Amino acid sequence: MRVLIVDDDNLVAMSLKTILSSDPEIEVAGTGSSGNEAIELYDKKVPDVLLMDIRMNGMTGLEAGAEILKRHPDAKILFLTTFNDDEYIIKAISIGAKGYIIKQDFESIIPAVKTVNKGQSVFGNDITEKLPDMINRKKAFDYEKYGITDQEKEIIEEVAKGLSNKEIADTLCLSEGTVRNYLSNILRKLDLRDRTNLAIFYYQNK
Repeated sequence: MRVLIVDDDNLVAMSLKTILSSDPEIEVAGTGSSGNEAIELYDKKVPDVLLMDIRMNGMTGLEAGAEILKRHPDAKILFLTTFNDDEYIIKAISIGAKGYIIKQDFESIIPAVKTVNKGQSVFGNDITEKLPDMINRKKAFDYEKYGITDQEKEIIEEVAKGLSNKEIADTLCLSEGTVRNYLSNILRKLDLRDRTNLAIFYYQNK
């Protein structure tokens, strides 16, 4: 497994490299120190997992992660940060990151990287405890501001219930193709990655 490390604190980056290199199953493909460098290195190295800080000078890890996922939709990004911030967590999930763990939890780094490499999502204990409240927290959200129509809002609600495109089409008396088109437009307008992120977004802003 090849892992790329990006952190603007060189000492932290080297410490992470030492930790990961201690496992014979892990090869550190390289290290970087900025969001822009993360994008360049990912394009060049195409690692199995990208372990990246969030707060960095210039382009943030979240911004870099979003750009990398646009170029490489299958990228597996694990955010490692000192900031246990709700906004960061939701943004990380919404762009399609596979995980978000706190830097101080050193023992969890190798298991988390291996879990993400298998295609599974992983969040540190501190994060997991916050997710239910974050998802259930009620906020007023102005869908009209983002150009979401009443029909699209109905589709969002059905997606949040876990319905497939065919089931939504049957429920709303639309063709399956029409539902797919609506869904693509909704994801584009809200800058979300997929229907799972859309469902989380809906309950977060319900």
